[in-house]
Amino acid sequence: MNGRVDYFVTEEEINLTRGPSGLGFNIVGGTDQQYVSNDSGIYVSRIKENGAAALDGRLQEGDKILSVNGRDLRNLLHQDAVDLFRNAGYAVSLRVQHRLQVQNGPIGHRSEGEPSGIPIALVLVPVFALTMVAAWAFMRYRQQL
Repeated sequence: MNGRVDYFVTEEEINLTRGPSGLGFNIVGGTDQQYVSNDSGIYVSRIKENGAAALDGRLQEGDKILSVNGRDLRNLLHQDAVDLFRNAGYAVSLRVQHRLQVQNGPIGHRSEGEPSGIPIALVLVPVFALTMVAAWAFMRYRQQL
């Protein structure tokens, strides 16, 4: 492995309705407390169980929030970003960047609990066939003696 990690980046507009416990997530980052090296963006650090974000299901921990109600979050102090979220109103529109790690190598579909690797039938069938051919060849050789 070369140590390089590849990412697939997507953006999405997420509309949340503020609930009894707010928007239902915590943030980190800002120009005064970078969460990601060389990036002063605002990131989701925690999704609160049964909060507005958890019930919607699209916002994930680690997502970068690009804007709130059209207001760009670049170059903000952490507290300014917190204040922007708190004062965003009842219906809040978030522009979010999802960053998905790309798997190196082929992608296979497995269900939970299914072992990885080669299915046993793909190994046993050729082994059985080779055994049969070897037995047939041995029998023919013995008949000629």
